[in-house]
Amino acid sequence: MTITQLQYVLAVAEYKNFTLAAEKCFVTQPTLSMQIQKVEEELDIQIFDRTKKPIQLTEIGQKIVNQAKNIVNEADRIHDIVDQQKGFIGGEFRLGIIPTIMPTLLPMFLKNFIKKYPKVKLIIEELNTEDIIFKLKNGHLDAAIAATPLNEEKIKEVVLYFEPFVAYIPENHQSFSKKEINITDLNIDEILLLQDGHCFRDNVLNLCKNNTNSEHNHFQIESGSFETLIKLADEGLGTTLLPYLHTLDLKEVDKIKLRHFTEPKPAREVSLIYPKNELKIHLIDALRATITGVVKGAIAFQNVEIISPKPNNK
Repeated sequence: MTITQLQYVLAVAEYKNFTLAAEKCFVTQPTLSMQIQKVEEELDIQIFDRTKKPIQLTEIGQKIVNQAKNIVNEADRIHDIVDQQKGFIGGEFRLGIIPTIMPTLLPMFLKNFIKKYPKVKLIIEELNTEDIIFKLKNGHLDAAIAATPLNEEKIKEVVLYFEPFVAYIPENHQSFSKKEINITDLNIDEILLLQDGHCFRDNVLNLCKNNTNSEHNHFQIESGSFETLIKLADEGLGTTLLPYLHTLDLKEVDKIKLRHFTEPKPAREVSLIYPKNELKIHLIDALRATITGVVKGAIAFQNVEIISPKPNNK
């Protein structure tokens, strides 16, 4: 059997459809089917149960797929070894970034990175954390930037920086007169949140889990952007929390409404994450060095308390 045949097997295992798998592998469906059949004949087993819709792996098929992932990864590692030996930093690199980090961090490092490593074809996707984890595990991303810790068994996390939360308090709010605020000053019932699916939303909910003070909720608003939450807060509909880097781009008239927390400041941990097989580790190291080089001047907070980005289901 060949590496290409194993790649076809992995594609069908992921997409559970021969036609879709063939499209993703850029071959015709008959070609893909024939090559997989050759593997099954060589091994004298059935990898897929074709009678089920969608197609399912057989029990032995699942074991073969697990091993095929290892084989394909190790084959890819050969190219890494050669590139590192030659000192070559180039080729395609697929990077995922969560939506609450991408607008502020990407402009800070992208120009520097592509200038320093012009032979790298950087493909960037804005994805939520759940999609990032799925794509990393299935080989569709080389690395990602996300809020951590995620505690995923097959994913390694390297911390880039700690980003404090900053409260946005409109002038008509009772806490506006305070120079700094405490977590106990927050009331989750009046905080405007990002919509479900954003890990920053879970950060805020975990931060405020014990601070439900009001008896009545007159409305509930969830948005996909910080800009909308800021405008709603300015209309007197509540307060909101922002990541520190996002506050740097606010207008001066809006910056007077920002309130930092007392120490230890609640913060999120932002990390470069990638599969533990460490494929393309020379590119990952180059990216990490570029990001930490530009961020260290923007964020100088040390005394922080990391708030989990994972949902609190207690």
